Amino acid sequence: MKTLYKTAFVAITAVSLQSCIATKDYQKPNAWEHASFNTNEVVKDSTVQSVLPWQQVFTDAALQQHIQTALDNNLDIRVALENINQAQSYLSQGRMGHLPTFTIGTNYTHSVNSINTQFGRILGQRQRLDQFDITGSLGWEADIWGKITSKKLAAEATYLQTVAAHQAVKTELISMVASNYYNLLALDAQKQVALKTIENRSKSLETNKALKDAGRVTEVAVKQTEAQVLSAQALLLDIENNIKIQENSLSILEGMFPKEIERSTFADLQLNVDTEEGVSIETLNNRPDIQAAELGFRNAFELTNVAKASFYPTLKLTASGGLQSVEFEKLFDPTSFFASIVAGIAQPILNGRQIRTQYEISLSNQEKAFLNYKQSVLNASKEISDALYAIDINKKKLVLKQQEAEAYTTAVNYSQELLNNGMANYLEVLTATESELNAQLNIITTQYNLWNANIQLYKAMGGGVE
Repeated sequence: MKTLYKTAFVAITAVSLQSCIATKDYQKPNAWEHASFNTNEVVKDSTVQSVLPWQQVFTDAALQQHIQTALDNNLDIRVALENINQAQSYLSQGRMGHLPTFTIGTNYTHSVNSINTQFGRILGQRQRLDQFDITGSLGWEADIWGKITSKKLAAEATYLQTVAAHQAVKTELISMVASNYYNLLALDAQKQVALKTIENRSKSLETNKALKDAGRVTEVAVKQTEAQVLSAQALLLDIENNIKIQENSLSILEGMFPKEIERSTFADLQLNVDTEEGVSIETLNNRPDIQAAELGFRNAFELTNVAKASFYPTLKLTASGGLQSVEFEKLFDPTSFFASIVAGIAQPILNGRQIRTQYEISLSNQEKAFLNYKQSVLNASKEISDALYAIDINKKKLVLKQQEAEAYTTAVNYSQELLNNGMANYLEVLTATESELNAQLNIITTQYNLWNANIQLYKAMGGGVE
């Protein structure tokens, strides 16, 4: 017996020393070679941009409340949390893989033999037999090839991937709430422009009516001005409709039925995203979607280890024991105890190519996971580059639009004064007022685009969700 134990110990030790043949250690893939944002005029490559928590970026009190409400109630967030719970259960299961399994059961068997069998003819009569069993079984598989460890590591990667995916949903949600909120305030600002335009055009209409009575303009000028008033009123209705649509969208993001949204004003907005120092390519490590993609690759890598280990023998130890008796009264007697222990090594030989196929599929899945990870890095670099360009362009564009609006306002004042003195055509006034309205609306749109580009940059940098 001692010789058997020694032989088994030596065999297990020798096999364990070869475990590195089956599995490999994980190394993070390199998807960053030659990576850049192609925005050298905006980015200083040597600078690493830190990502602030969203509370420090979006300082508007009402917006902070809306973001927090969305994080608490949004249905996508709740689905992501359930995914984490599921992954946690699988992880707990994977961590128990090294432990033995134990089952216990009880049985009662009543059998009656056939007289027409060889045994029955010898006895010459039927035999009725009762048997009672209480049995416990213990099973354990030695992790000599790292198969069980790889399964556990794959489960850990899946769990961390769901956590990262949850963070990615939160990052996306924060940016969507902020973008919708800023758009709502932009619409409020455009509504004020429309109201002011209606007021000014109504005054111009009264002025033109007086000029018509004085014989300085015709009825055509009056009707043209009246049409401008009606056009501005129609614009106001469109803006009000868009405001309601935006409020409904924001309500849904917060996991609520459509409601009126509490908010501040467009002029009071502030956004603490600093792009003056540039953005480093290493910033992409902050992104939870990239972290999730990398963990997906790690999961596929470990499952490839599992598939490869299936080519090698498995060592299983099984022990069973309990009480067995044909008489219930003697079931708990010490003489009813029985026990057995079995140690076995099984090497797959012919199995319909199942192991080979599974290994090839796992290699393919690993390559797909790497390509998905690399694509995530490429998409992230594009998003940052797009956002940086949009910030730079809209900053310059905003200055031009403000100058354009000032020029049109001056043109409106001059043309109206000239018309009042009979020195200009009413068409010049109409053209100037229409251009002034468009310029004022464009200022708001450009300002919103600038804000939104900063929001998209913040999201592209990882969103600051802990």
